[in-house]
Amino acid sequence: MFKLFSALVLSLLIPLTAAAAQYSDGNGYTTIKTPVRTSDPSKVEVTEIFWYGCPHCFSLEPITQAWKKNLPSDVDFKFLPAVFGRSWLAHAKAFYVADLLNITDKIHTPLFNAIHIDKRNLSSEDALASFFANYGVSEDEFRKQFNSFAVNSRLSQADAKIRAYGARGVPGLIVNGKYLVTAATANGNENIYNVVDFLIEKERQN
Repeated sequence: MFKLFSALVLSLLIPLTAAAAQYSDGNGYTTIKTPVRTSDPSKVEVTEIFWYGCPHCFSLEPITQAWKKNLPSDVDFKFLPAVFGRSWLAHAKAFYVADLLNITDKIHTPLFNAIHIDKRNLSSEDALASFFANYGVSEDEFRKQFNSFAVNSRLSQADAKIRAYGARGVPGLIVNGKYLVTAATANGNENIYNVVDFLIEKERQN
């Protein structure tokens, strides 16, 4: 009986051990050399670095939204727009305009869709002002926020964080300021959040 019980326990542990050993630094994720402080130490912070114009970010978006629906109470999720090129700036500013106006949930996915499905050119202030008008934001209000100190300040903070993370492309997922997960390290967008879940559990145990 004891042998049977031991065999049963072992059969349950082996898959768990295999799953735990599935990812390691350099295999699934990379460890950030100097951890970046998170906003709430009581939670595990997950940050997605993205650009609205990125087709890979667009393909990750439905996966991100599906994952967020079951977000545990001890996990804090954030979006962080990157500016790795001149044409990225308007999109990053648009994200922070939406954030300041508390309409990110309304704007985020539709803006991706407008660019990648509808093929709209939304890379200028004028085009974005027109887009935001569809969501109840007047052109004057949009331009006021778009060129505000608050937006520019958040852009500077985002740039400093991304540099600290050592991220060089998008999309990238940062877990608790310590780990960077990309499609390359995770072997595809569809596996990114499997690695993120693994790292969340790793942080819970620390």
